[in-house]
Amino acid sequence: MQQTERDIPVGNLTAAKVRNARHSGRTRFHERISDGGTLFLQVTPTGAKCWVQVVQVRGRRHTVGLGGYPLTSLQEAREAAFENRKAARRGIPPAKRGGRRPGAPTFEEAAAEVLATQAKTWKADGKSEAQWKSSLAAYAHPVIGRLRVGDVTSADVVAVLEPIWTTKRETARRVKHRIGKVMDWAVVHGHRADNPCRAVEAALPRGGARPRHHRALPYAEVAAAVAAVRASAAWRGTRLAFEFLVLTAARSGEARLATWDEVDMEAGVWTVPGERMKMGREHRVPLSDAALDVLAAARESGADGLVFPGPKGKVLSDATIGKLLRQRGVQAVPHGFRSSFRDWGAERTDFPREVLEAALAHGVGSKVEAAYARTDHFERRRALMDAWAAYLSA
Repeated sequence: MQQTERDIPVGNLTAAKVRNARHSGRTRFHERISDGGTLFLQVTPTGAKCWVQVVQVRGRRHTVGLGGYPLTSLQEAREAAFENRKAARRGIPPAKRGGRRPGAPTFEEAAAEVLATQAKTWKADGKSEAQWKSSLAAYAHPVIGRLRVGDVTSADVVAVLEPIWTTKRETARRVKHRIGKVMDWAVVHGHRADNPCRAVEAALPRGGARPRHHRALPYAEVAAAVAAVRASAAWRGTRLAFEFLVLTAARSGEARLATWDEVDMEAGVWTVPGERMKMGREHRVPLSDAALDVLAAARESGADGLVFPGPKGKVLSDATIGKLLRQRGVQAVPHGFRSSFRDWGAERTDFPREVLEAALAHGVGSKVEAAYARTDHFERRRALMDAWAAYLSA
């Protein structure tokens, strides 16, 4: 028999009350206005409204989003809530009907789903995936990992972030971003009505630790650092890899993962494939005579794959180069030598900003600027890298 309007229980709210509902401003989190029973109108501090139902099924609490207002009217929300209550009486969780998976997953389960999806677009080195897993395992899972994604509140997210917000600000922001991705996934899949990460920063302390930049040397000290590493008794491949990344102003991973099929010794060009570049685009690096000498020394090892293999023929780790620098008393990290190069280029040369930025494979400023920037300034960068090598040798 077709359901009539009189079959649906009438609650406390009216269409006018829903239309005029406002956030009280007494809290930084969302507020819920009860219609009586299990249905609530949820109002965020920004004024957005949506329908939420809280039902118990076999002793387990389920929070279900029923749609946003005004696209979902009061009457439509009551009808959906009534159907959910009837299903709950039969022991059926609301998420099970309509072909959805039974019950909302836990945060940890949902994070695994999101990770599997995100990993398809990440670089093959596995660094991004490892960072996602380690940060969520260290900070999020102990607090909200076993909660159903529909039950995670803004207060729960604050409980994750507050212990590290003032001491590890950058880490905390990344954890917040990753939790937000999981919550967006939960909204799309109908497991909750909103993302609780949206306004949590308002409840967290201002200020805190400033971002820490990579330790770098003044450019006048770079040549001495190269000489110190060159004179060490470290593995030859480690020493050569470090000197090569300094001469090319490359990122550590780009140099450590370099293969011989990327290098054209005759033309003096090293072409780094897009999947290994931060910007995702192929990057041509002009090689100075000094850089070619480093490659010639590396070629003597007879390896056909990696240009700078480790002692066991595998990829050198970034920690290995960093450890060597510390042992030689060099107060910098591998990535910091890009900063030294950039400062030298700005203060000691007449090369324009766009050439210096292209040498570092940085993106240009705006989308409009990027649309018109069709050249990679290759020949001018060749002169730049020759000048950098000459400065270091002098």
